[in-house]
Amino acid sequence: MTPTELAEKLHARDAVLLAGRLLLSLIFVHEGLQLATHFEGAQKAMAALGIGTPLLLATIALQLGAGLSVALGILARLGAVGLGLFCLMTAGLFHTNFASQNELLHFEKDLAIAGGMFVLAASGASKLSMDRVLRGMMKGRAGEGSKADAAAVRETSLPV
Repeated sequence: MTPTELAEKLHARDAVLLAGRLLLSLIFVHEGLQLATHFEGAQKAMAALGIGTPLLLATIALQLGAGLSVALGILARLGAVGLGLFCLMTAGLFHTNFASQNELLHFEKDLAIAGGMFVLAASGASKLSMDRVLRGMMKGRAGEGSKADAAAVRETSLPV
């Protein structure tokens, strides 16, 4: 058995995508929770940067909503695109003082995370996602409905 066949048999691709989704989303869910639970402090810090409360609220909503979307695999492609764009904007707006090694590092990390999010958006969440579970449930219900509808038609149809 080749390594590729073994990986396919163990569903390694799906497990790696799940691990990647969880690792990528962790920073956003954590930061969203931090901003939400320390709202007044975050509001003051953001105001010092010229960012008002509506944008802070939108940031919290994006980090928590899209972060959970990616982690759980519910509309993960959409969440990944949103977070990837967020990272690009954050890098370009807040981390452009390349004379500071710390700012350069944050800029590069934002670009790397954006890249990971765009790769995730291109590949999808994998079979280990809530989207797949929900899709399976919907197909099951649709199938049951179709069978019930067909039975009802047979029962009420006049003989030909």
